Amino acid sequence: MRTLFSRFRPGPTATRLLLMSVILWFEPLSAAESPSTAERFFNQTFGDFTEELETAKEEGKKGILLMFEMDECPFCHRMKTTVLNRPEVQDFYKEHFKIFSVDIEGDVEVTDFSGETLPQKDLALRTYRVRATPVFAFFDLEGRLVARYTGATRNVDEFMQLGLYVTEGAYTRVSFPKYKRERRKQVENQVDGVGR
Repeated sequence: MRTLFSRFRPGPTATRLLLMSVILWFEPLSAAESPSTAERFFNQTFGDFTEELETAKEEGKKGILLMFEMDECPFCHRMKTTVLNRPEVQDFYKEHFKIFSVDIEGDVEVTDFSGETLPQKDLALRTYRVRATPVFAFFDLEGRLVARYTGATRNVDEFMQLGLYVTEGAYTRVSFPKYKRERRKQVENQVDGVGR
């Protein structure tokens, strides 16, 4: 039994239109996924952190942020899927820092801030004594470790406060928990002042 459509053979134009329709149908799905991925949080590197320091200086950054992580770490995964994938987090951190991931079990060689070449796992354990993950290690433009946070933050707000703690230079005078308490009091005082 032949139908009207059984004799229809799509030509090149019809095939292109069909293909474009399929692409346009699926494009919003891929576009919605791509900007929110945590991979956008990190910068690409060849693993020479002395070179990355120079680039950070040239770009007017505050310093470098290394995220020490490993594949099986559930807390690393949680940070990537609930915090680091957020556009506001990515925008703030990329404005102020060059950001790189370091695999604490990795054999890939990197050059540390002093110019020594060693595997990622040695940089993590031997140089910075990273035993648990994630660890967020902030370095100034001279390659000095200025702040370190171990574990996943509770939420986006706490991770943003961590970034402000470093960019404002508060690490020179108070611990991060004290900084958070001070900020909470400032907010409470502002709310009380507005409510009066």
